[in-house]
Amino acid sequence: MRKVFEAPSVMPAQAGIHLTMHPEVSNTLQRLLAAARGVLRENFVGLYGYGSLALGDFDPETSDIDFIVVTAGEIPVEGIAALEAMHTRLWASGAHWALKLEGRYLPRPALRRYNPNNPARPCVNEGRFYLSPEEPDWIIHRDVLREHPAVVAGPSLSPLMDPVSPDELRGAVRVTLREWWAPMLAEPARLRDDAYQAYAILTMCRVLYTLRHGAIVSKPVAARWAQTTLGEPRAALITRALAWQPGAPMNAFDEIVNVIRNTIARSESKSG
Repeated sequence: MRKVFEAPSVMPAQAGIHLTMHPEVSNTLQRLLAAARGVLRENFVGLYGYGSLALGDFDPETSDIDFIVVTAGEIPVEGIAALEAMHTRLWASGAHWALKLEGRYLPRPALRRYNPNNPARPCVNEGRFYLSPEEPDWIIHRDVLREHPAVVAGPSLSPLMDPVSPDELRGAVRVTLREWWAPMLAEPARLRDDAYQAYAILTMCRVLYTLRHGAIVSKPVAARWAQTTLGEPRAALITRALAWQPGAPMNAFDEIVNVIRNTIARSESKSG
């Protein structure tokens, strides 16, 4: 089984710009578009959304705005400084969604395939601007960008990117489990937060789906599959995570720890 996607939470607009169904998010993307074009000028190629914006599970209460700006070539030092100043102005505007921007700037030739040896390039994450190389989870993001991007402006990315194989996706989620989630079992303070508990259980559903099918789907799609596949009592826990709203309790620390531990074990097994 290859790609299974929900309809994305976007609707087409004029001039090739796609507006999300959430006006404030749309306004933030358009402000980013105008600002990035102003800084990059002829080096600007396109602006694209990925993550929940593309997979159809964007939640205005909990989601970030995942984006990538594609450039024609590398950004010079003075251009990087101008980008940082531009994002600082966006954050200082006080717009809530400006602080939820999470993404990176990548030259068009680097789109072709994941390369951990590529140099560090500009990244943004909820109020921070920094340089970072591509992490293994970029394999997953590349797959979403190639197969189902939310295009804000720019050409199709598919001809610029090699397909991501099912085994590459499985490998990427295994690395994420090993490098991010496994250490959290030893230092689980983050897992005591109700919001993170809901996020963790839905993420584990997606991980299990990818391990089984070699594809990336939205959290709701993966959660419904996991409810059927795992049965009780996991199905009830997943229902609680799907229904969770900010401020509500999850109170599922022990259950979440067990789910993460079991997911890691499945990923390490021959059948995982």
